Amino acid sequence: MRVYAALLSLSFIWGISFVFIKLLVEPAGVWGTVFLRCAAGALPLLPILFLKRKSLPRSVPWVPLIIVGMINTGLPWGLIALSETVISSSSASILNAATPLWTGLIGMIFFSVSLSGRQWLGLFLGMTGILIFIDFNTGALFQENFTGVGTMLLATLCYGTSAQIVRKYLGNIGVLFTTTISLLIGSAVGLAGMIASETYFVLDEMANGTILVSIIGLGCFGSGIAHLLFFYITKKGGPETAVSVTFLIPVTALLWGALLLQEKISGNAIIGLIVILAGVYLAVRKKKETVPIGGRQM
Repeated sequence: MRVYAALLSLSFIWGISFVFIKLLVEPAGVWGTVFLRCAAGALPLLPILFLKRKSLPRSVPWVPLIIVGMINTGLPWGLIALSETVISSSSASILNAATPLWTGLIGMIFFSVSLSGRQWLGLFLGMTGILIFIDFNTGALFQENFTGVGTMLLATLCYGTSAQIVRKYLGNIGVLFTTTISLLIGSAVGLAGMIASETYFVLDEMANGTILVSIIGLGCFGSGIAHLLFFYITKKGGPETAVSVTFLIPVTALLWGALLLQEKISGNAIIGLIVILAGVYLAVRKKKETVPIGGRQM
């Protein structure tokens, strides 16, 4: 019961994160949003990490960890923020549901992960759902729609690649350590992005009540606590249960977007979402192993 309560809480936290990005990206800028999100996410985790410093790993694969920090937080969160300067938070959440599809495809191409026929069908359905979402206008995707749909898809590609790197190289590193270091690296990426683009947020503008709520919600909850919830679900309920949050996030994001931002969603977006989620279901679902008579399935 606790696992499912955590799953529902996680879906609401990550669902509203798209709203917080939408509210924060204008006053803070794309890279300022990344910096604030990562810094606020790492802040509540640093004291916990300090208290558990005796249990920290003695040997750390720093190169994979730095790469994960860049492509799981800094770069994709910048791409998502950039996409939400053009598309709605609801649309961004729908496209975000494609993450498990990229995870499977990247695993097959670069990490020798074999895919079953059912998973191939899932990938095909997922990609079809994305085409429905953009009304099969692939030409526009690489032109005026690239900043928006295209950057959001690049973000999910980063997530999929990161997941495979974590699985292969960081499986024995503690969740708290990995999350905290990743967020600190993401903060550095956000800071570097601000310096390179010469776009900085003004501290006085960040004192606005709505902006402060967005920073706390996006950073402390959406980046810090949410990651801990996700890994808790993975440990207690299994990876399949944790991945199922993918099905809930677009739904909660649509609810939050309609409630807080009065966003409307098109018919194509709804149909595309249904097809994407059907593809994700086929791509991530595993067959239950058969057991001898008298045994049970786990």
